[in-house]
Amino acid sequence: MKLIAYDLGTGGVKASLYDQELKTLAKVFIEYETEYPGPNMHEQRPEAWWQGVVQSTAQLLEQSGTAPEEVACVSLSGHSLVSVPIDGKGRVLQDRVPIWSDTRAQEEAADFFTRVDETQWYMTTGNGFPAPCYSIFKLMWLKKHEPDVFSRTFRVLGSKDYINFRLTGEIATDWSYASGTGAYDLRRHCMREDLLEAAGLPRSLFTEPGAPHQIVGRVTAEAAAETGLCAGTAVACGGVDNACMALGAVGPTAGRVYLSLGSSSWLPINSQQPVLDPVTRPYVFAHIQEELYTSAFSIFAGGSSLRWARETLCRDITDEGRAYQIMDGWAERVPVGSNGIFFNPSLAGGTSQDKSIHIRGAFMGLHLGTTREDMVRATMEGIALNLRLSLETLARSTKLSEQLLMCGGGSKSPFWMQMFADVFRMTINKSNIDQDAASIGAAAISARALGWWKDYSGVDALHHIQRSCRPDPERAAQYEKLLPVFRRICDMAADLGDFMYESR
Repeated sequence: MKLIAYDLGTGGVKASLYDQELKTLAKVFIEYETEYPGPNMHEQRPEAWWQGVVQSTAQLLEQSGTAPEEVACVSLSGHSLVSVPIDGKGRVLQDRVPIWSDTRAQEEAADFFTRVDETQWYMTTGNGFPAPCYSIFKLMWLKKHEPDVFSRTFRVLGSKDYINFRLTGEIATDWSYASGTGAYDLRRHCMREDLLEAAGLPRSLFTEPGAPHQIVGRVTAEAAAETGLCAGTAVACGGVDNACMALGAVGPTAGRVYLSLGSSSWLPINSQQPVLDPVTRPYVFAHIQEELYTSAFSIFAGGSSLRWARETLCRDITDEGRAYQIMDGWAERVPVGSNGIFFNPSLAGGTSQDKSIHIRGAFMGLHLGTTREDMVRATMEGIALNLRLSLETLARSTKLSEQLLMCGGGSKSPFWMQMFADVFRMTINKSNIDQDAASIGAAAISARALGWWKDYSGVDALHHIQRSCRPDPERAAQYEKLLPVFRRICDMAADLGDFMYESR
């Protein structure tokens, strides 16, 4: 028997086929669009998610030669902070819905915090992204700006919960997805009715969260006709992408940390208690594993800062396939510290760990002798140093493992991996799982739902280390001396960003 895991991401859906040992048999990716109809508005079409699932399933079965009856269970990892409104007959009430990065509800969040202490709210929910990103504020906006839609709303569904509803006709969610609503108490493991009341939202809008590995229903005849799956195929509840990725990357063990180094980059840790700090505000989700949490910081422009350097400073590189390898070679010839050049990677604005959201990217220390090679290395060092600051904050609250798993596009560079090892003073590993961590997490949920696994301890055996970088003591010591300078530069950039913003 086999499993299908769907990784429903911001850019598209990846469908992956696994055997009973969770070995990957095939993968398919279907892209869909994000639309930007107005300031701070980021929307997607739930129907596009569904069509992505329909198309990817058909292609996956066809390309792998898998018969539908061989698929024992399907499960999803879904992008977070989404609320799809449906009426009492299960009809979707909006063609497009705000996704996680939509921040239109700024006035609604400000209004909410006239009634609820913002720090207390954060310490209860762990919701460390900008508050308007979270579901309850988006629903407050809906109530104010589209009252007719809101009045007809019977339930709101998360991204993966909507797909589960289309597959089974059943409404369900899990604790990991619920922890991104803005009204979930991380320690009490329940929705807070007082927070919903302060938001002016009825409790009935939200389904009672259950376990990610619960079987929420079976594929209906209608869904089977569209997807090519067999009617009656089991559907597990699944989880939010952050939690599924944490499970797939580092398993269910507290203290383990990984780095996802993609266009945006984030550094999460598994912990037995949520890592909460009212100043720097790491964002926290309930883990797929019971009584565990995944707490993280992010850089909105991590790998995309290096892409910016590629497109801005290195336009003359004509070999597109080797562009980043060429840049690695340039950077490798420059000493630690980039000949006095520092780069702050806040090209997409500040995150919760920054002194201000108005911080912007900057090079510091430029002089007439500065070379392009210096600036390329400074860009790579700035991203690594910024994430090192994140690591320090996470390490204040929980004991870290001595090794870190790196996944995402950045792990393709042995040079950058070694730089991270030196900056973090940790062993950095790359495994075969790489960018499939969320899919593996979703597949593991199905394996437990079917009783193939009694727990998630089997995730570790799926990883095979392909590259390991240990810190060089001399370079690590040099970076340790640079860290206070980098921190000061970031604070100064934040102050300047505030001044520029207020002077507009």
